[in-house]
Amino acid sequence: MPTATRITRVLPGGTAHISDVGMTGCYNSVIGMETSGVLKRFVDRVPERFEVAAGPASVCGVVIDIDETTGTSRGIARVRADEKG
Repeated sequence: MPTATRITRVLPGGTAHISDVGMTGCYNSVIGMETSGVLKRFVDRVPERFEVAAGPASVCGVVIDIDETTGTSRGIARVRADEKG
């Protein structure tokens, strides 16, 4: 189901568009960082060093179908690959 931050579409002139392709990094994290430091900084409002999270990762991207004659996009699809943990 599309969300406001990752809507895919082909514009009328043939340009493929996605507003946010998604995250690449540890799936069980906050923006790829250990949750404890991020939460402490948010809740306590104090500087906190973020540490890179460990664990299974996800890679998000898109596949675009391009018309080789015109160079315009015919379609766009989101893809995601998850590392087995």
